[in-house]
Amino acid sequence: MKSEPTFAEPVSAAVKRFAEAFDQRFSKFLEAVKDAPESLVEAMRYSALAPGKRLRPYLVTECCRLVGGEAEAALPVAAAIECVHAFSLIHDDLPAMDDADLRRGRPTNHVKFGEAMAVLAGDALLAVAFELLTTRVEDSGRAVALVHELSQATGWQGIIGGQVADVEGEGQPVEKPRVDYIHRYKTARLLQAACRMGGISGGAGAQQMECLGRYGLHLGLAFQIADDLLDVTASARQTGKNVGKDAGAGKQTYPACVGIEESRRTARRHADEASTALKDFGGDARALRELATYVVERGC
Repeated sequence: MKSEPTFAEPVSAAVKRFAEAFDQRFSKFLEAVKDAPESLVEAMRYSALAPGKRLRPYLVTECCRLVGGEAEAALPVAAAIECVHAFSLIHDDLPAMDDADLRRGRPTNHVKFGEAMAVLAGDALLAVAFELLTTRVEDSGRAVALVHELSQATGWQGIIGGQVADVEGEGQPVEKPRVDYIHRYKTARLLQAACRMGGISGGAGAQQMECLGRYGLHLGLAFQIADDLLDVTASARQTGKNVGKDAGAGKQTYPACVGIEESRRTARRHADEASTALKDFGGDARALRELATYVVERGC
């Protein structure tokens, strides 16, 4: 897959071009296999291949390239983390969670296929993620490190733990420590994992891994604050999902906690921290620095 950026190409264009190329390969990873129920495969592909930014796969391949690795070799890793992301969205939209009926401009999985199938499709995508890492990554040592990174980012110390805090915080007084916890684990942890998994795929050293991890964490925090702002300021047509639901559900969000203007300032501060984390990489990290600014501008 050729996705090297051209000179001075805006990062928004680079991400879009990457997503188009990645989706062709991602579709092949999710082709039906022997004995898999067709109905399950259809539900999995419906959500996983729905139009999206493919930000996490982009981070995997770009961070791999940044440390001297081959982006092509990181594609199964990129596909694995996108499977986890799709799983989290399917489950997040369920009636027992956010009860959303729109995602990426289309009916949510449980609206399209029923609640039981949506639960199973999400479960299957999570399993496929680890199947990809253990069958498509040739270096066994790296495969183990990748499984460790992704499992930690997904489980009780990651997005699932963050989702628990999100559910338990509904209707409770808005508290900044709780909001920060939800943002860090429900959103930022997986973006951080994408960067670190790209580093692992490219054979990064310890210092490089630390820099990529700090970048991914602050990028994720900036991203989620911008997402909170979009729920307040944007339309469903702009975002491709239901908006205005956070306030109605009593969600723990930055705008509810500190207001819109302070939320914007905090998002920009995290974007600056993300860029600073990459200073050791010099000009080679231009695209990732621009990405930090881009994810904030979408909501601010």
